[in-house]
Amino acid sequence: MVECFEENVLDELLKLLKLEKIEENIFRGESQDLGFGNVFGGQVLGQSLSAASQTVDNSRQVHSMHGYFMRAGDSSKPIVYTVDCIRDGRSFTTRRVVAVQKGHPIFSMSASFQSSEEGFEHQDSMPDVPGPEGIQSQTEASKKIAHMIPKDIVHKLVCEKPIEIRVVNPVNPFAPQKMPPRKYVWFKAINKMADDMATHRYMLAYASDFNLVSTALHPHGKTFWSPDMQVASLDHSMWFHRDFRMDDWLLYDIQSPSACRARGLNIGNIFNRDGLLVATVAQEGLLRYKG
Repeated sequence: MVECFEENVLDELLKLLKLEKIEENIFRGESQDLGFGNVFGGQVLGQSLSAASQTVDNSRQVHSMHGYFMRAGDSSKPIVYTVDCIRDGRSFTTRRVVAVQKGHPIFSMSASFQSSEEGFEHQDSMPDVPGPEGIQSQTEASKKIAHMIPKDIVHKLVCEKPIEIRVVNPVNPFAPQKMPPRKYVWFKAINKMADDMATHRYMLAYASDFNLVSTALHPHGKTFWSPDMQVASLDHSMWFHRDFRMDDWLLYDIQSPSACRARGLNIGNIFNRDGLLVATVAQEGLLRYKG
């Protein structure tokens, strides 16, 4: 179990996501405890995409993935990923991944990979928001309210992170005010990464789960830390549009168009510094009052 990243924190995360091959199309990954009580959903997303990518020729890159969270993962146990090589076509490759822990599936995902092609081009415009310069990181923000964070997890929130996250319009997690369901987040890996594009893509899958489901709580004055709330990811879809680098700033433009029946939908566009739309994310989360 990885408690908190140490030494070169980015290398530790890359090692976590790379996985150990234990049999043909079967991989094992260690788990990390980020203080959420269970395995962080982004870890399972990133590791599942890593497992699928290792069974596909590197001339093809993932363009879409769709997954369902079925059980909470135990952060003290490793996870086994089995990859079903469904199809290898002339242009597209399809993979199905099932993540298993303690003999039960906790997550399933389908992913499609495509050879590089030219075609029509259009995209949404990047929102006009302040750049990352001068915005404090979430780690710095956590240090300022460390006295309010439960003692058993405070060190996990204030230690150095492999991905720096800077929220343009932050919410005080312990004293939230009602606000529109929109969030702007800058993020990037803290150090230079190798040029392997598959690694950048499963790193983005990992990072895409941060700050997502909580956006649907903004209009209701609640946060992930609200003691009367049960919040969890139910599903997660991603579409990768253009090449990008995780070691350069990316802007996550997240909005929640709907919340009802104890569920909230969140949709995010991810842009690079040049304004190119590099990925789109959609996730529905559980937003349930405890009682």
